[in-house]
Amino acid sequence: MATENIIAALDIGTTKIVCVVAEMDDAGGIYVIGHGISNSEGLRRGIVVDMEKTVKSIRKAVDDAQMVSGTEIDRVTVGIAGEHIRSINSNGVVAVSRSDQEISSHDVEKAIAAAKAVAIPVDREIIHVIPQEYSVDDTEGIKDPVGMSGVRLEVEAHIVTASITSAKNIMRALERCRLGVDHIVLESLALSNVLVTDDEKEDGIILIDIGGDITNISVFYNGAIRFTSVVSLGGKNVTNDIAIGLRTSVEQAETLKLAHGAALASMVDPEEMIIIDGLMNRPGKEISRNVLSSIIEPRMEEIFSLVAKEIRKAGIRDIPAGGILLTGGGSMLLGVVELAEQIFDMPVRIEKIKNIEHIPDELDNTRYAAAHGLLFYGFHNEPVKGTTSGNMKGLLKRFEDWITKQF
Repeated sequence: MATENIIAALDIGTTKIVCVVAEMDDAGGIYVIGHGISNSEGLRRGIVVDMEKTVKSIRKAVDDAQMVSGTEIDRVTVGIAGEHIRSINSNGVVAVSRSDQEISSHDVEKAIAAAKAVAIPVDREIIHVIPQEYSVDDTEGIKDPVGMSGVRLEVEAHIVTASITSAKNIMRALERCRLGVDHIVLESLALSNVLVTDDEKEDGIILIDIGGDITNISVFYNGAIRFTSVVSLGGKNVTNDIAIGLRTSVEQAETLKLAHGAALASMVDPEEMIIIDGLMNRPGKEISRNVLSSIIEPRMEEIFSLVAKEIRKAGIRDIPAGGILLTGGGSMLLGVVELAEQIFDMPVRIEKIKNIEHIPDELDNTRYAAAHGLLFYGFHNEPVKGTTSGNMKGLLKRFEDWITKQF
């Protein structure tokens, strides 16, 4: 980048690619100074399926962001998400090494290394290990054990893995765009930077990001991320249902969904009519808005039901104090909060983006929260030096080390 106080973030989503450029002032305020958006072609559920189209889509978003911001972009903070992301919780136990039984940072590192010693398939790479809490002898719930006394140290950790092939293909696309990488960030963590407060992470909150092809789920409580999962359905599935049900194009179905759709058919006036343009020179037709919403509701209900099934896997017995926080493009439908409350039987809300001082009006909604979260992350962490997009394993190792120190 041109100056150290200006960085770029790249959100490679399943329906759109967003590149944002921001500047940080002396007081730490973050101001978005430019952005570019392109259709996400060549990707399906976060996985590259056409390299040429992926490169072209990334390049267009970056070029537009450069033009608007007047800044040359040669490095980015990039998010990683998709169907290939997996996570598990693991425990690591070690004996305290010092003769005086004082726990050192070396003991913590050994405990985390023990937690990492889990069997994962050869085609997967550990992105990072996030310590959740420590136990010293019989004392549980410790956030930082360094300096305490004990003979046995145990760590509970959240381990996130990615498909090596999928991650390398994303990095290769960036390399072909001549972009270096400052950070590679799990998008759930990026989103939490601008949507979830520290108190909410402590008390408990479920973050549901409804994207185009996928829906990401993250569960936070006791100050740490405890569970992550992915449902392979999203807003595109709703759009496709509309196109089939109304016998119209996918493009018009998306327009109808955004302009007139609702996740709960009961929330729209059945007497309100909308016009659907005809295809292939055929005449248009008029339908009730209630008919449109009746197509949307079953698919949204299915998405939330699958999410609820995944949340049950997290073993949450009590309703988190923070309830459920919805984000992503799929959360912008009328009635989505009310439908989610019916499915999950807990409070649901949509939150505005935090911790960014200035956001252009067209970006100031939850569809672009991940991009802003990546900006926040990039400004508050030192860039990984000496890495190229081809050095995937080294970059992931450095990211893992940083996460381990922070959490």
